Amino acid sequence: MKQVVQNYKSGELALLDVPVPACKPGGVLVRTRYSLISTGTELMKVSEASMSLLGKARSRPDQVAKVMQSVAANGVGATYRKVTSKLDSFTPLGYSLCGVVEAVGAGTEDVSVGDLVACAGNEHALHAELNWVPKNLYAKVPAGLSARAAAFGTVGSIALQGVRRGEPQLGDLALVIGLGLIGQLVVQLLVASGARVVGVDPDPSRCALAERLGALACGHPGSGLIGNAVAELSGGHGVDQVYLAAGGSTNDPVELAAKLARDRGRVVDIGKISLNLPWNAYYEKELDVRFSRSYGPGRYDPEYELEGRDYPIGYVRWTERRNIECFLDLAARGRLDVEPLVSHVADFGSAVETYRSLNDGELKAVAVLFRYPGGQPSEVDAEVSSVELPAAPATRATPRSGGLRAGFVGAGNYASSMLLPHLAGHSAVDLLEVVTTSALSGANAQRKFGFARATTDLDALLENDSVDTLFIVTRHSSHAELTRRALLAGKAVFVEKPLALSEKELRGIVEAIGESGNNRLQVGFNRRFAPLLNEARARFGPRVGPASVRYLVNAGRLEPGSWYNQAGTEGTRFAGEGGHFIDTVSWFLGCEPVSVYATATPGHHDLQVLLRYADGSTASISYVTSGSTSFQKETLEVLADGRVLKFDDFARASVYGRKRWSSSRIPKGRDKGQRAEIEAFVTALTTGVAMPISLASLVSTTLATLAVNRSLETGAPVRLAPAAVLG
Repeated sequence: MKQVVQNYKSGELALLDVPVPACKPGGVLVRTRYSLISTGTELMKVSEASMSLLGKARSRPDQVAKVMQSVAANGVGATYRKVTSKLDSFTPLGYSLCGVVEAVGAGTEDVSVGDLVACAGNEHALHAELNWVPKNLYAKVPAGLSARAAAFGTVGSIALQGVRRGEPQLGDLALVIGLGLIGQLVVQLLVASGARVVGVDPDPSRCALAERLGALACGHPGSGLIGNAVAELSGGHGVDQVYLAAGGSTNDPVELAAKLARDRGRVVDIGKISLNLPWNAYYEKELDVRFSRSYGPGRYDPEYELEGRDYPIGYVRWTERRNIECFLDLAARGRLDVEPLVSHVADFGSAVETYRSLNDGELKAVAVLFRYPGGQPSEVDAEVSSVELPAAPATRATPRSGGLRAGFVGAGNYASSMLLPHLAGHSAVDLLEVVTTSALSGANAQRKFGFARATTDLDALLENDSVDTLFIVTRHSSHAELTRRALLAGKAVFVEKPLALSEKELRGIVEAIGESGNNRLQVGFNRRFAPLLNEARARFGPRVGPASVRYLVNAGRLEPGSWYNQAGTEGTRFAGEGGHFIDTVSWFLGCEPVSVYATATPGHHDLQVLLRYADGSTASISYVTSGSTSFQKETLEVLADGRVLKFDDFARASVYGRKRWSSSRIPKGRDKGQRAEIEAFVTALTTGVAMPISLASLVSTTLATLAVNRSLETGAPVRLAPAAVLG
């Protein structure tokens, strides 16, 4: 395998062929996807290696002291040979990466082969294709977080530990000195904690970046701007905490900290910096100077790092591993964003050139990532396991003259505006009960739509035999379990998308259908029921050859407080909404996708999803949040057999071929099919005909939607296996 190394004597950098590390007990063997260059710590090491012997001694007085001790104990000759031998050896670089578990050592049970993990340690998370990582130095990557973002886990935990040492409280005013990689992360973490932040750095571009990420004001340390800002924001008292995230030999940062800190404020040293404290200034304010040790408690403890002995959480709440897990969770939930920090992504094969460009100043960067080859063939063309379907058709409802007896779980904006208006007063539907988390929401739904009862008791509704049909319109994370329970209880289910957020959840639903014999399930894929889209499809006519489909979704940005941003618990935005568009394409083509490939802009704000179908058709779905709100949300184009269909946001459609057809523009509103989907669902239940969307199609669409995130993580296509049959 390949690994980046440096000869500390000559300064030579090389991409060296080295043996693959063994997978020892108590850890895992990880194949790297992305590793992060620490543009502070690593470049300092690279720069030191190019110095003369005298220069190295001046930069590392701690090591000179060790040499002198060795001279006293062993003599000059022996010490010289020892030092020159150590200097003239290859040393590794790197300490923060994300990769896929390739092998699991004995005694390790918290991860499995194929899991995505973030790894830490300057001996275990190196710039290398494979690393052996002990148990307490890796953490599983939450769903929805990309591998390149997870590669920041170690550096993020350093920043997080520094913030913990400062103990910020809501409303505190904090100063960050040094807005490099660590400083930018400290800024975001402080903002996320509810503190107000100002920053100092001589680089105007870094100041501007920190302000975009939430700092109130940033400027050059000598400009006077920050002093004025601190005086105004603190009422003249000074900042509550100062975080030293700078490097170098100048004493200016600690002097500025004393000047701008309030009486009895805290000064936290995160970076490697000169600490010649001005005694009078620190004494008169009684400043509390604290050091932040790397990733957190456990660092440099071999029993913790190498032997896997964790500290009890009741005594040590935040260890280095728990800090990494916390940082990953914050990133997955959108509480901080590392993508604006990424200045450059280089292929691992160009590692030496990248280091030289950084060291020479040709490449100006806050964060640089190495991107590694895809790995084994099985990873390059990953296959999603097929979800087995019941062997025989499950029992369908017989016609009922009394109509459906319906219960609702959730009565938020979508349910109240798009679903309940089509059910209230429906001749074949009795609205018996609504369950909401808020008693007032339930009371409002009861008043507006005529429910017989309103409650907050979900279990009672599921056990209520008088309710035979359940509508589930809750947050995404609850859909799968509620659907499974309702099916096992013998109820027909209408659940809003997504059906599930993982393959495990999806299998649980399908197994419940097989166990109960109840396949009365519909997912709210309403677009296939839209009247104008159905007319356009009929005008387009049947296909002979494969089709090319382009679907632009101008999704727009979410409000900062939207629960859709909670990717760690509610899944990614595309996982929640993308099934709509995949289902629409599959319905239009009349077949299911067989492979999925996805790519994204930094931060996964804009997605490009490529679907391949069994009949040779292809579809590209552009799911974009960076577009203009003045442009229509959805644009669908289908090209096949010398014909083109263009569908504009449920307002206008055109077909181009031997004859051209265009719809008249719909003057009021856009019918996206909710009324028709409700009618089809009710008809299926009351007449006993097949459900409007087959179970195989629901499963296929859900698998394809889930495969998008997997493709983003691996950078490779995901093959969808044909559905197998339970039997």
